[in-house]
Amino acid sequence: MPNFSFGKEMQLHVMEIKANQPFNTPAEFEETMQKAVNTLNAIVEKHGAMLLGTGMHPILNLRDTAIWPHYHKKIYQQYGKIFNLNQHGWLNIQSFHLNLPYQREVDAIQIHNHLANLCAYLPAVAASSPIYEGKVGEDTDNRLQFYKINQKEIPSISADVVPEYISSFNQYKQNIIGKYSYDLAKLGAEKALLQKEWVNSRGVILRFDRCAIEVRVMDEQECIKSDVAMACFVRSALKGLIASEAELLPHDLLVQDFNEIIKYGLSAKTQNPHGRTAQQVCRYLFKIATENADNDEKEYLWLAKRRVEEGNLSQIIRTRVMERSKKTSMHEAILDVYLRLIKCLQNNEPYI
Repeated sequence: MPNFSFGKEMQLHVMEIKANQPFNTPAEFEETMQKAVNTLNAIVEKHGAMLLGTGMHPILNLRDTAIWPHYHKKIYQQYGKIFNLNQHGWLNIQSFHLNLPYQREVDAIQIHNHLANLCAYLPAVAASSPIYEGKVGEDTDNRLQFYKINQKEIPSISADVVPEYISSFNQYKQNIIGKYSYDLAKLGAEKALLQKEWVNSRGVILRFDRCAIEVRVMDEQECIKSDVAMACFVRSALKGLIASEAELLPHDLLVQDFNEIIKYGLSAKTQNPHGRTAQQVCRYLFKIATENADNDEKEYLWLAKRRVEEGNLSQIIRTRVMERSKKTSMHEAILDVYLRLIKCLQNNEPYI
């Protein structure tokens, strides 16, 4: 039996690759998930298709896709009764979800709250969604910009995306899960969406079903190696923040920085005491990561450092497309760059 499986996402054109069990090492993560990419690519190639990563499809027109009409159909129908699913925030976003395990409640609370501080700055290095509908978007991380508003009818589901601090499982279940379940029920939602932990659309959520905390703010998906690098960066920085009992910054400050970073990426101005720009804050976080990384994690951190110093994938794609468009049409420029990214995913090679 393989150590991976495939899942069907809500969007007709999106597939999910997931691990069947936690990985013991980053190298096992890379090897297993690359096998999954190779397996799925072999399947879709028979139908004249190819896998494309990144946070948004760059030329998809919403009329050319739809909601998956089979498995989980009842859940999607429930969402459709309340939200307008015919928008990019539902039909054209995909992201790298990282699950970090916990053993005790006290550990989960600590991890969650430090991840709240960390997740506000992760889009600065993990954004990969500069283009949609054949045009360069206004933001560095267009996926998150659409994600922020896709459930605006019920603000309690995603809140500010940067999660609030929590003090216990009971408080989380009552104040977060209970609140959005109550709001959903008021608008006619049925059992399929009520009291479900996965409905929570904040950037960090508790997954009680697997004793893990899920990080949802990273686009990436350039290639498996890059996602492993992001995972190593998050894990090792988190270890350092917890070990040093780092200060938990005011939630409003984190939200303000997060929104600036979605817009401006590494050049965003920040209120964080460790840097006046997102790049300076990420350098501080990378230093912590380097000091606390295991040896097998350090083998991947060079990729995270390149993101910090040379720009996130979103900025790199935008630059390459704009340069190419000087010699050809914008559509051809986008195709040229994203065909390279398809090869990066196939070959597990970062886009350089």
